[in-house]
Amino acid sequence: MILAELESEGRLTVAELAQRIGLSAAPCHRRLRELERSGAIRGYRAVVDPAAIGLGFEVLVSVTMDREDAVTITAFEAGLAGVPEVRNAERLFGDPDYLVRVATVDIAAFQRLRDEKLATLPGVRRLTSTIVMRRIVEERPFPVQTKGPS
Repeated sequence: MILAELESEGRLTVAELAQRIGLSAAPCHRRLRELERSGAIRGYRAVVDPAAIGLGFEVLVSVTMDREDAVTITAFEAGLAGVPEVRNAERLFGDPDYLVRVATVDIAAFQRLRDEKLATLPGVRRLTSTIVMRRIVEERPFPVQTKGPS
């Protein structure tokens, strides 16, 4: 229950959280600290609207690798992590090898990013880009099952 409440509203005070889940503040605080200590809660952050900061042009980029030896994969992933426009990147089983979400100002900025940074990363054979029209589900809380101190 703690996780579900914090996922929907991360700025709750311990007192507000305790009231919502039906505990007193001290046990709620202990459970919250245990969730943080165990890594179930990795941190707290603000959810920023990309359009509000001028980065509303989003593209999903499928990356197919030319080779997948350990050195190439390590170099590719390190290079990808160093590209600030990359919002999410996931390695997949099958084809494509990676799915990358990038945010830029517009299509011209994306074209430069694609040609000058993404396509030049080690081991890249093919990039396939799909422009995001509209997000339907975003930042949805996990379907947390009540189990243990959650």
